[in-house]
Order: sequence, then structure tokens, then C-alpha cells
Amino acid sequence: MKKKLSLLVMAGFLTASSAAMAADVVKIGFMGPMTGANAAQGMGAKNAFDLAIKLANKSGEYPYTLETVALDDASDPATGANAATKLVSDKEVVAATGHWNSPVARATIPIFHENNTALIVWGAIGVDLTDKYGKMYPEITRVCPKLDAENIYLADFLNEKGYKTFSVIHDNSAYGVDCQTYMDSSLKNFGAEVLSTDAINVGEKDMMPVLTKAVATHPQAVYYGGVVTEAALLKLQMNKIGLKNSLFCGISGIADEKFNEVAGKSAEGTVIVKPGDSSKVAGWDAFVAAYDAENYSEPMGAYGKYSYDAANIILAALKQVGPDRAKVAEAIRNIKYQGLLGEYTFDETGQTTLLDMTIMVSQDGQWVNWEDSLYKSGERKLIGLK
Repeated sequence: MKKKLSLLVMAGFLTASSAAMAADVVKIGFMGPMTGANAAQGMGAKNAFDLAIKLANKSGEYPYTLETVALDDASDPATGANAATKLVSDKEVVAATGHWNSPVARATIPIFHENNTALIVWGAIGVDLTDKYGKMYPEITRVCPKLDAENIYLADFLNEKGYKTFSVIHDNSAYGVDCQTYMDSSLKNFGAEVLSTDAINVGEKDMMPVLTKAVATHPQAVYYGGVVTEAALLKLQMNKIGLKNSLFCGISGIADEKFNEVAGKSAEGTVIVKPGDSSKVAGWDAFVAAYDAENYSEPMGAYGKYSYDAANIILAALKQVGPDRAKVAEAIRNIKYQGLLGEYTFDETGQTTLLDMTIMVSQDGQWVNWEDSLYKSGERKLIGLK
């Protein structure tokens, strides 16, 4: 009787596995802000993700049609949670990548864990997403650097250039508060002094109250922990209030050409950290050519390369184990994948061990790699130093 039961169980398992392998359509989810103030980041990342899926279908290497399910999280935790619930409710969805905003990722991570479904974070950089949640949940990984690493990298660069006094301004979001916390500690570790710390509200238009406090301290540099729109307004108003001789700087929340568009000529000389260094990537030109050939309406943005690599990591896991959620999640955690930026592996928290970052400077209305800039060559000088 036991033998017959075992055979029946095995037969059922093989039937289920065969059915999974014989699927006509396999879906992979993408989540990011496709409406609202952060839509440019989300749309660029969505396009790059979509490109990976299209190229995989054209390759003929998969015995099923791959389909992108792209859902808007609107940079809102509740909207993100609804999107995640919709994705995991679709049995054809085997894995997903998601989020530019850490609060949204915090809202969706438990949903993916409860449904044994892999979530690769493509853009949210909150430290706890892997240090806490990834450590607890094997379904969670992240392909981009963490917020603390970006701030350390920026502080190290500025220290090397001779900046020793700072005013720190941040928005009141969890991201902004984390930026302030880690930049403060990073600057102090390099012997710099934080002369003032102030906060603004997301959506703030009048930056004069916080800038007035900063002016009184005469900082060599003003650091902003927040995102594009408020950063551009801060830089515009800095030049009007008497801080035009203080360097403006920040991390990847500002890494969007929208900053240069809104700040205009005031943007010149701003220094930021951008994750990844495409100048070192052998396949970068082919990637850009393929992206351009699709005639997407939006540029890929700072994080498009990460959503592209996230999609391809999921696809590589699918090749290994087939469209089985739990097996795909396990395969991702243990993968070794050569992506656009180098070889991806994940540590015990699900954080990528590939930590590549770049200093960018605003030059003539666009972000330019520091190494290729007129500032690096000495033809132009960063402000704030004697």
C-alpha cells in the first residue's frame, strides 16, 4: 500500500512538473513608479526590463512565451502592496523585480515571501531591505548598491578633494532620514564637520528657510538627501541666496537628467553618486543600441541597467530549474550571473556582492562621468574649495 501511494505521489509530482515545463506562457513581473513625480525612473527601468524579455523571446532558447507584467506602484506602499498581491495571485507569474522606493519594497516583501515568489529589488537602496528582510526571507535579493555604501563612496570622494565642512539637508521621508544618518556618520568618519542639519517636506517649493540657516554656517558643500524635484529647486535657490560658492552634492536619488533640466545652468558642477559604471562594460554599447532600436519614449535612467540585469537573472534561473516559483527563488539566491556591470552573486542577506559606483558631475546640462569630465582634467574647478 505504501509503495502504491509513493508511486501515486511521484506520478502526481512528475505530472505537475511536466505541466509547468510545458507551459505556453510564463510571466515575469515588474513594479515601479510609472505615474507621479518619480515616473521617469520607473518607466526607464520598465523599458529596460521589457527589452530583456523581448530579447529572450527572440533568442528561441525558451520552450514557452515570456511575458512582462508591468504594474505601477506609484511610489506608494499601499499601491505597491496591491500590485504585489495581483502579481502573486497570477499563477503564471514565476518571479518579479521591483521598486525604486524603499517604503514600497518594505510593503511588498512579505507578500512575495508568503507566496514563495522571488523578488529582485532593482532600485530601492534602503539598508534594511537586505540587512533585515533579505536575511529573513530567501526570496528577496537586490542587484543595486545599498544606501550606506553610496554615502560612504561620496564622502570618500569629497574628503579626497578637500571638503571638510557641510550643511546637510534631507527630506522627511524614510529615504531622506536614512540619507542624513549615513552621510553624517560617513563625513565624521573622514574627519569632516556637519555645520547644520535641516529637513524639508516632500513637495516643498520654498527652500529659503533651510537655506537661510545653511548660509549662516558658510559650508564648503551642501549635501541633499532626497530626490530629483526638490534637489533641483534647492540648487536653483542656493544660487539666489548666497550659497552659489558652495558645492551641491547627493547620491543616486538625484541621478536623473530631470535634475539638470529643472535646475538649468544652476546645476553646473553638482556632484553625485550613480550606481554602476557603464564605461567599464564590454556589452554596454550593444545594450544601448538594442534599447534605442525599440524606440522607447523614455530614457533608461540611472537604474535601467539594474532592472535589465534583474530580468536576465530571473531568466537564467528559469533556464536552470524551469517555471517553478520556489525553485526559481532558490536558484536566484545561489546564482552566478555575468550581467551588464559584472558578475552577480548574492551574500547571505540577498545583497549583491557586485558594488560598482561612479562619481558623476553636472557639466553643460548633463551628467558626465567624473573620469571623462572637464573637472577631472582640471579645465574646470569644483566650487567651495580655496
